[in-house]
Amino acid sequence: MEPLDPRGLSRLSALHSAGSARLLAGVRSAALAGETPRTAPRPVIDASWQRVMRIGIDPDQSTSSELLPAGELEHRRRATALGELLPSVSQWLIAVVQASQQIMVVTDEEGRVLWRDGDRGVMRKADGICLEAGAAWSEDTTGTNGSGTALELRRPVQVHSAEHFVRTLHDWTCAAAPVHDPRDGRLLGVIDVSGAESTFHPATLALVESVARLAEAELRERHLRSVERLRSVASPILCRVGGRALAVDSHGWPAAVTGMPPVDRLPLPKSFAAGRRWLPSLGMCAVEPLPGGWLVRVEEEAAPGPAGVSRVVLDLSSRRRSSVTVSGEAGSWTHELSPRHAELLYVLSLHREGRSAAELAADLFGDRTRTVTVRAEMSRLRRHLAQVLAHRPYRFADEVRVEVVPPPHPADLLPHSTAPAVTAARRVRDPE
Repeated sequence: MEPLDPRGLSRLSALHSAGSARLLAGVRSAALAGETPRTAPRPVIDASWQRVMRIGIDPDQSTSSELLPAGELEHRRRATALGELLPSVSQWLIAVVQASQQIMVVTDEEGRVLWRDGDRGVMRKADGICLEAGAAWSEDTTGTNGSGTALELRRPVQVHSAEHFVRTLHDWTCAAAPVHDPRDGRLLGVIDVSGAESTFHPATLALVESVARLAEAELRERHLRSVERLRSVASPILCRVGGRALAVDSHGWPAAVTGMPPVDRLPLPKSFAAGRRWLPSLGMCAVEPLPGGWLVRVEEEAAPGPAGVSRVVLDLSSRRRSSVTVSGEAGSWTHELSPRHAELLYVLSLHREGRSAAELAADLFGDRTRTVTVRAEMSRLRRHLAQVLAHRPYRFADEVRVEVVPPPHPADLLPHSTAPAVTAARRVRDPE
């Protein structure tokens, strides 16, 4: 989770103290009319407004959406790790939101409201804007708002009064922070605190971000306990296995290893099952189920890597998630990318001749001295793509065909990214 922007919060606080409702409404009206407002909107809000205008959101539309059927809502609640965290999140937040006449909202990674709680009067008011269980609150459906914009950017966001794109929400203020699964980095959803415009406080965002990080810490602790349980089951089995083998949980984290050096996380394809499976870092393996994970035995006679990897497709078409698909004689597999790894692969796709660590540091951070961070991230990335990425300099292997699937509009390229190389690419005009 990226750190909060103190300058943005200070500016929002200043706007609020200056009578923000009228001022922000004027800023919004000018921006939507294509004029230059006397006071510029915060960059995070301006970027969101531009996105939702490209989507075609009507600023005068209702925020109503078709609610999820009861069965689908219950399925999503049971399927997400956020359900395990709800008692803790409620314990940390409910007293505060009730005392401040606000509500707590938890959405999934698509922006669907899974749970809400808090001040009863505010919840009745929230019913009027369809801020209720099963409703859709992504930017695609409801425009700029705390939950949807935090999901879009994958970082904490505070949206106040007329910073909301849809006029119906101008009486509201909200602060939201995303929750990521520490086991695989996947975005789980958002924790949001919302209330009347008059309940705005700049510290709310810091509170919500702290709760999100506590939730991630609890997930991490639960995961460590589950790995320990798997280790107790797997260790006696590995003692009887010859050759190289390891036991990993369903997210690829090792519990026990034999016949080979210890490994960090073993990248697993999305569709992983028992049988003979090719894994990028190990080659062909025999996979058997274990309680809470998998027994992976390396087939020693198999080649250590895939034969003839020929094609890599970097899919950046979605504003929320990016993936890479590798194809070759051993078949194909797809891996969802973290924001940083998506940035790195995109930059390398632009520079097939390769980039040094210093050049990548400049591309990503605007600072050529941050080579340690770059090397660490490239090391992690090469665990997934060992036969696709070369180094000295870092590059895609010469024999691999690389294709990039861009978003429909250049401005939607990796919207979470502040990397200079990415922001420069967003400024490229649409050829049409």
